[in-house]
Amino acid sequence: MRPCILPWEYHVNRNALCRKNPRQNHGEIPLKSHGDSAPSVWRKYIVTPSHMDIKRIGSQPSNKGPADWFSGVVRIDPLFQPQAPARTAAASVTFEPGARTAWHTHPLGQTLIVTSGCGWAQCEGEPVQEIHPGYVVWFPPNMRHWHGAAPTTAMTHIAIQEALDGKVVEWMEKVSDEQYRM
Repeated sequence: MRPCILPWEYHVNRNALCRKNPRQNHGEIPLKSHGDSAPSVWRKYIVTPSHMDIKRIGSQPSNKGPADWFSGVVRIDPLFQPQAPARTAAASVTFEPGARTAWHTHPLGQTLIVTSGCGWAQCEGEPVQEIHPGYVVWFPPNMRHWHGAAPTTAMTHIAIQEALDGKVVEWMEKVSDEQYRM
């Protein structure tokens, strides 16, 4: 059954339509009317279910960064995982001072959005770059790189990457203290 919207009915938002029971897919709701020609009646309206997925803060557990992939203390807060056919995932990653990733690549690249602190990032063969809140860093596909906090300042970034054949990252050896201090 298709919803019937008459010209004299206000368009109301989905929250107003679903205020009796937000999980209900359909039901009777009052539709406001105006003007002398508009009937003042309750009309049956089919409310389509929401396809929005809201991840509320604290609804997903934080994880400690695995020692095989990180040096130092790192916390990973998942933001979202891909919902087919999408293949993008994101996490908020916090590095304590001196903490960093191991060398790694991403088959479809990676975007970092620095949200707090001061960090360092490096592509293999290039100088270390200092990154600050508001910076957006792009690593091209299969570019060997690392990123993390500066030696004396923590850093948090949002990491966004896409999966290729279910894989988002290939981890390699750790960044040595010598490589980190260059």
